[in-house]
Amino acid sequence: MKANNLLIISSALLLLLCWWNRNHLPADMRLVPELASEPRQTRASKTGFEASFKGVDYAITPQYDYELYGLVVSFRHHDGNSRMHRQSNDHLNMLDVCVLWGDTAASPLLNEITFWNGIFTCNVQTRDQAAWDAFDIYELSNNHLISDDPRLREKLRDIRIGDQIRVRGYLASYASANGGTRGTSTTRLDTGDGACETIYVQEFDIVRKASNFWRSGMYVSLLMLLAGLLIHFIRPYRPHKN
Repeated sequence: MKANNLLIISSALLLLLCWWNRNHLPADMRLVPELASEPRQTRASKTGFEASFKGVDYAITPQYDYELYGLVVSFRHHDGNSRMHRQSNDHLNMLDVCVLWGDTAASPLLNEITFWNGIFTCNVQTRDQAAWDAFDIYELSNNHLISDDPRLREKLRDIRIGDQIRVRGYLASYASANGGTRGTSTTRLDTGDGACETIYVQEFDIVRKASNFWRSGMYVSLLMLLAGLLIHFIRPYRPHKN
């Protein structure tokens, strides 16, 4: 069945191509109006409080009420059991997410820039001078999102590159008795170590999901590949005649 062999090969190649481009940002993204503005912070409405997660007690110290609308360009989930998080007994940090807003989020050259998250950082790299000229580092933030709410933690697992999100909570520092203390940036004008915002999350929403042809194509090509393999293994074996 040459047609089925062709289906398997072509769908496998298409799957690889779609996977490679799965985080491609569409050129015609419709940004929600709120992304035109920088995050908002006001004097903290709540004093220090305690949170407990996985048997560890944390002291949370809010510094500002905070609301962020951002375009997700990179993220990294944390399970609290790897490397530095385990060493510092930090199970509260569930996700680092790097976002853009303002003119930078609306730039048509974003796909010429590579974004990726390290353990505690958001990294940016490009060889395209025009893309770099259109990029404003002060319209980017890397956010350490913390919560002891299982519902919120599960909701955040749905995040994808290209999503437009809203996060509301507190810019806060936090500490545990047998671990370290993590602070927070309180300005969008800093860079380097200590420039990340630590947000105790009260509300989280994906206000507009990423619309991505490549991601849709990845699932379609996977189904095609599985169908081709199924046909291959269930069809009767016919030996070649000499």
